[in-house]
Amino acid sequence: MENLRGILFMILAMAGFALEDLFIKLLSSHLPVSQILIILGFSGTAVFLITALLTHAPILHRDLLNRPVIIRTFCELFAALFFVSAIALTPLSSAASILMTTPLMVTMGAAVFFGEKVGWRRWTAVMIGFIGVLLILRPGFDSFMPASLLAVIATIFLAVRDLVTRAMQFEISTTTVSMYAFLACGISGFIAMPFYSAMVIPSSIEIVYLISATFVGVIGYYAIVLATRNGDVSVISPFRYSRLLFAMLLSIIILSERPDLLTLSGASIILVSGIYTFIREGRRSEEHTSELQSRTNLVCRLLLEKKKKKTNTKKKKK
Repeated sequence: MENLRGILFMILAMAGFALEDLFIKLLSSHLPVSQILIILGFSGTAVFLITALLTHAPILHRDLLNRPVIIRTFCELFAALFFVSAIALTPLSSAASILMTTPLMVTMGAAVFFGEKVGWRRWTAVMIGFIGVLLILRPGFDSFMPASLLAVIATIFLAVRDLVTRAMQFEISTTTVSMYAFLACGISGFIAMPFYSAMVIPSSIEIVYLISATFVGVIGYYAIVLATRNGDVSVISPFRYSRLLFAMLLSIIILSERPDLLTLSGASIILVSGIYTFIREGRRSEEHTSELQSRTNLVCRLLLEKKKKKTNTKKKKK
């Protein structure tokens, strides 16, 4: 039952993020990306700041000055900058598909930088997943869009963020981490200002889009937290890919996008490769846990036998 709740929260989170991407795409037709980042970033910061004050979560913490946290925050900043730019300049279906390669990059990074054991099956899935990206990008062809590389760069920053998070030896409140993630998003808007047009006054419908994007984005963050607290990571993680399905549906129904066969094929390959990688990682984790349990039981049994032998020896001496 707990895993079912975790799955439902994960799907809710992915639906929230897909809707947030949709609102950003709608806003980008009139508002510059820099302005979108600033408004959404600082709005989300305000929401989580209020939440932190109400829940007594630490707003300032000495661990926030540690190198992994600083690197993580910088990765959030540039990931937001490049991904929102990708959403604005390329089809939503394309940007969302490329974003879904993040877990594959994390698997590759964990093997290269952390020495994590990755079997040939997962390496094959990673390589096939990147073939899916090439089908979407199509470098060297007339349909190649250089702006699509912005989504690839964003994915790299997100993968580094996740790898750094794995390496962190301490815990910071989720509310605090989320607040600084949105703050980084807002700051990235100021960095983007020289590359985009001047700010404009949003229309009434654009204000509604901005409020809606902030709302669903915050809901998404909270839903992910609830998902990880209610379900096993190995069970709920594959449902992260529901974001791609939501993004595809929204781009087709709301934005009237018509992804071609190569884009759909590439997205399908990324989807299958990613889910397979998650499943394999879950199985390896279970096998590792089982092996550790067996070793622990063996050590305990040997210690008990040794203790019994000592006791028997003492009795014989008496």
